[in-house]
Amino acid sequence: MATVPRPHVAKSGDPVRIGVLGGSGLYGMPGLKNTVWRKVATPWGDPSDELLFGRLGDVELVFLPRHGRGHVHSPSEVNYRANIDALKRVGCHDVISVSACGSFKEALAPGSFVIVDQFIDRTFMRQKSFFGTGLVAHVSAAHPVCGRLGDALEVAAKEAGIPVQRGGTYLCMEGPQFSTQAESFLYKSWGCDVIGMTNAPEAKLAREAELCYASVAMVTDYDCWHPDHDHVDVAAVIRVLLDNAEKGQDLVAKVAPHLRNRPQHCPQGCDTVLDTALITAPEKRDPALLKKLDAVAGRILRA
Repeated sequence: MATVPRPHVAKSGDPVRIGVLGGSGLYGMPGLKNTVWRKVATPWGDPSDELLFGRLGDVELVFLPRHGRGHVHSPSEVNYRANIDALKRVGCHDVISVSACGSFKEALAPGSFVIVDQFIDRTFMRQKSFFGTGLVAHVSAAHPVCGRLGDALEVAAKEAGIPVQRGGTYLCMEGPQFSTQAESFLYKSWGCDVIGMTNAPEAKLAREAELCYASVAMVTDYDCWHPDHDHVDVAAVIRVLLDNAEKGQDLVAKVAPHLRNRPQHCPQGCDTVLDTALITAPEKRDPALLKKLDAVAGRILRA
């Protein structure tokens, strides 16, 4: 088994390090310097892939392809805990998720982006918490994404000329099959904006890990509620995917400078949610679980 590295501790003057969770085409971009792929072990198992470290101006970026290079992991099989732990373990405190999705709104046509601010989680096969028997914790997920990151992404999208909607509800389904038409009409009736298979578990785990997290959903097609959905061929969807990947690269490149001056504390309190979340009495806490939480909850457990 690979040795799990100690959590990175930032020193005064260190550049901001931003984590990016994405798919194919979203872990490289023009202008990214000093790139190196590095394997990072975690107490929760292996992340989806190695992490790509690079530098863009005076900001460091760390890319993690959530499905692995070549898209080898199904949404249900992604090790979300390892992915979030790895990003925090290497010193990322801001995490931007970029992923493909379907649309429930006529106005959100293929090629549109949504800066998500809410989730409905319909997954049931995922490990979605770092806590459990031996250390129970309950964090608030009322506002599951970081408004500071959302503000920066909105500005960057406008700079890049990307059609973007600020705010929207992401329905996270289990998959890997797409929705039945009955499900699609149900989710549309709930007022959801987009549908995908990955972001809700990420958001919950990022919150537990006291990370600032933001989700950018890139619309590739309308879900099967749409009368013309079945008339979109695979080639058309692939064209949108490739175009969205280029837009996603541009968005990340443009948002990085807006995040280089990270505040000492998140205005929304993303970095202190564990202050009021741990419920298990100190003398009843499992030492083995505490050891696994060195990166995720080290701040509060060392206090």
